[in-house]
Amino acid sequence: MHKIVIIDDTEIDLKLMSHLVQKLGGCEPLCFSESAKALAWCQFNDPDLIIVDYMMPAPDGLAFTRLFRALPGKTDIPLLMVTVNGGVEVRHRALELGANDFLTKPIDKIELLSRVKNMLALRSSQKKLADHAEWLASEVRKATEEILVREREIVFRLSKAAEYRDPETGAHILRMAHYSKHIAQNLGLSQADQDLILEAAPMHDIGKVGIADGILLKPGRLAPEEFEIMKRHAQIGHDILAGSASFTLQTGAAIALTHHEKFDGTGYPNGLSGEDIPLYGRIVAVADVFDALTSERPYKAAWDIDRAISLVRESAGAHFDPACVDAFLMNWSNVLDIKQSFVEDEAQSV
Repeated sequence: MHKIVIIDDTEIDLKLMSHLVQKLGGCEPLCFSESAKALAWCQFNDPDLIIVDYMMPAPDGLAFTRLFRALPGKTDIPLLMVTVNGGVEVRHRALELGANDFLTKPIDKIELLSRVKNMLALRSSQKKLADHAEWLASEVRKATEEILVREREIVFRLSKAAEYRDPETGAHILRMAHYSKHIAQNLGLSQADQDLILEAAPMHDIGKVGIADGILLKPGRLAPEEFEIMKRHAQIGHDILAGSASFTLQTGAAIALTHHEKFDGTGYPNGLSGEDIPLYGRIVAVADVFDALTSERPYKAAWDIDRAISLVRESAGAHFDPACVDAFLMNWSNVLDIKQSFVEDEAQSV
């Protein structure tokens, strides 16, 4: 049913136009003798056609057209202005303000019906195009979501591959990823950036798949030459992930390469310092170390939280970006919730 708004302060003209458009079938005339009331109705409703008389008490037809076109979503709705013979200047001004066509008084019923049919056909075409555009957008959203689901699966499986060779656990991966998102949120990063680091952070140690078991699983401190080999996992992880068409994997590559860099330049593999270290790497450095400290490993007992917090604070400006440390310590209850939410069950521990 097409909604046709008819605006005229002459009662007989309102009745005439209403009667004529009803003859077309499938049309619902909505008559207003005051243009201000019609404009108020249009603020919350979408007509399919506006028929407005130029000679109206304020706002007149020109002012109504200007105000109507300024309403959100009303720029393409057909508008038919009723004028008097010889009103060329008025028509020119009406066209500038957004009128689509004109009727001349006295109204000819055949002309009225023809113009209304043409403009309603235009409106129907607009709606079909809009529906098609929305369908296309919906299909793009579905395809994009399918790609993201596949990416998440790749990330999960890559992280699991590293987990099978690393004494670190699946819960550690989940905790440090959520700690990373917590820091990103408190730094004021966008929701998209927060979600990205949550998805990419679990790949931070994927390069450990390239480290020999004798070094990776050694139950004690590594010798200097062994540690040099262990440090290669940052570059290996980067090389595994870099070059992907996936922005998530690209981000994972940057995190893998830089999360062992230190703010004072004493980290590895490239000795970067300060803001030369990518922000995601600086964020993950704090999250990874805190969770490693507070987690039990075959070669060490878990630190209590206060001791771990003290070390993190003391390391601000040396190991860690001070801004990332401050962001990590904000809303501390969220950190505790994360720690309690991702705990190894007995089977995972074994």
